[in-house]
Amino acid sequence: MNQSVEFRAFSFALAIASACLLLAGGFSAVHGRPSPKPDASTSKAAFLQVYSVLTSPRCQNCHPAGDAPLQGDDSHVHIQNVKRGPDGHGVSAMRCNACHQDRNLSGAHMPPGNPKWGIPAPDHKMVFVGRSPAALCRQLKDSKQNGGRSLEQLFDHVAHDDVVGWGWNPGDGRSLPPLSREETANAMRTWIAGGAACPE
Repeated sequence: MNQSVEFRAFSFALAIASACLLLAGGFSAVHGRPSPKPDASTSKAAFLQVYSVLTSPRCQNCHPAGDAPLQGDDSHVHIQNVKRGPDGHGVSAMRCNACHQDRNLSGAHMPPGNPKWGIPAPDHKMVFVGRSPAALCRQLKDSKQNGGRSLEQLFDHVAHDDVVGWGWNPGDGRSLPPLSREETANAMRTWIAGGAACPE
């Protein structure tokens, strides 16, 4: 009788242990184990991917070194003597929305559009043109140069802001960035998760 009770107790304990293992395994299968934090070298490599997008014409044309936006796949200075202006939306009668509407006009090389069309204001120009990977990386992290954004806000800007999204829907006759928007956001997330390390 005692052996029978002991056997039933052992069986019950074994069943409980097995159930716990199955639950733990099921949880891992559904939710996955957290991936290890990227190291500095992985972070730097991810930034180089982001850099290839930021220095493509679709991004750098709106982040010029001077006060005139650039245009075209060759990044030439905008015709009509367009200037940045005090708010990044042009000057006088040459405001951006004089030609750039709230959407792309149909046809190859026709004026592109977005309701927020413009370039950064002069107090935080966020220059991409001519910046080395290391210099651009440092600039992006500097809140005095990036419009006071945190790294998370920068990520949100790249991943979700509709005017940035225009770069992947630029209208006929314009090349796309080298990575998709999702790939760019993923690379940026890896860069940030690894400590936002900058290339040498």
